[in-house]
Amino acid sequence: MLKATFCFPRDFRWGTATSSHQVEGNNTNNDWWAWEQQPGRIAYEDRSGRACNWWEDAERDLNQAAALGTNAHRLSIEWSRVEPRPGIFDRNVLDRYRQILQALHERSIEPMVTLHHFSNPLWLAETGGWAQETVVNAFERYVRKVVEHLGDLVPLWITINEPMVYVTRAYLAVGRSFPPGKNSPRLAAQVVRHMLMAHAAAYHAIHELRSNGQVGIARAVRVFKPPRPRSLLDNWVTQKLSAVYNDAFNQALITGKLRRPLGRGRLRGLAHTFDFFGLNYRTLERVGFGPRRAIQLLAQRLSIPGAEASVNDSGDTDPQGLLEAIKLATALKRPIYITRSGIPDEDDHQRPRFLLTHLRRVWAAIQFNIPIMGYYYWSLIDSFEWNQGWRERYGLIDLDVASQDRKLRRSGELYGRICRSGCIDWETVAEYTPELLDQMFPG
Repeated sequence: MLKATFCFPRDFRWGTATSSHQVEGNNTNNDWWAWEQQPGRIAYEDRSGRACNWWEDAERDLNQAAALGTNAHRLSIEWSRVEPRPGIFDRNVLDRYRQILQALHERSIEPMVTLHHFSNPLWLAETGGWAQETVVNAFERYVRKVVEHLGDLVPLWITINEPMVYVTRAYLAVGRSFPPGKNSPRLAAQVVRHMLMAHAAAYHAIHELRSNGQVGIARAVRVFKPPRPRSLLDNWVTQKLSAVYNDAFNQALITGKLRRPLGRGRLRGLAHTFDFFGLNYRTLERVGFGPRRAIQLLAQRLSIPGAEASVNDSGDTDPQGLLEAIKLATALKRPIYITRSGIPDEDDHQRPRFLLTHLRRVWAAIQFNIPIMGYYYWSLIDSFEWNQGWRERYGLIDLDVASQDRKLRRSGELYGRICRSGCIDWETVAEYTPELLDQMFPG
């Protein structure tokens, strides 16, 4: 058995990730807080409540992130706090975000800031939200204010997190899992258009205000594979799904042109409005053609008659799919940050294996000179997982929601060991996942 070591570049970002509504607590002025109060919207009738109490004490968990040896963290700004009423900005809120960003720098952790991560101010939602074109100017106004106050502390900006996830779950979702809970292809197309316009406006505003800032967008790349590789129909379905979900949006970012099913026409100022690509990955999806069965794939309405779908055979995440997602992202010819990669695993039995197998694929991609700049594990701490409430536990840190007690999981210890060394070595695998030794170090 070869005792090789997989070492990453010296400037690689070893990161974690969170988002505002999921960790801050008491975000009472946004559409998600209102959505949570409606019976049946959230699993087990959970509420975000205090969440992880970050608004009062984010520094507590940032201390742990520093102790792990991470050098990067992705967080988001809560629009509804910054702009509680249209055109009215809260300086105290901006000052608190400045404290959090300074706390990151003091711990030698580079911040990456997301400007929109699913939640919207109530006043925006009540006037039509992303379905109204007025959102574009409103978003640019908010972005400018944030960048004016915080831009000197933020080298990396993400304008919008997972726009297609937001659109499909809020405007096309079976069960209507995100607010406003619509099921309208017409509105969905409008929202896609407005999100692209808002992204472009934000991109240009950030570069105007902070010429040295880097601006990207975080996209959930979905990797579709046929369960029967020789089936022409299965291959046709997977190609169609990838074209709809991945290619059409990405091509709009490159060319500035919308194509069906996202819409038609050119959006002024959109082309080439990203300096890097944020890749969010969950799992490989096996999708086949079933003549007697039509489904809506993972809450997304697509015009693929008779498509059948399943997650991989184990129901677990698939590390090979991450490598495939990275390959899809290379077509954009930009630096890549893996801005979301994680697994819900309350007992922490699967997460060590997840980390090692997925990071092994990241290392392999780097060996082919793919410019992967960093890996941000989702998430630093257990957090409120939207319509799934508190039942999905992604954190390297275990959180007792009621008491707010924390405990570093064994997977957190493993990730810290990798972050501090910048390498995956034989001894680490042998200690944490000995069953992987033959797979990771064959010979």
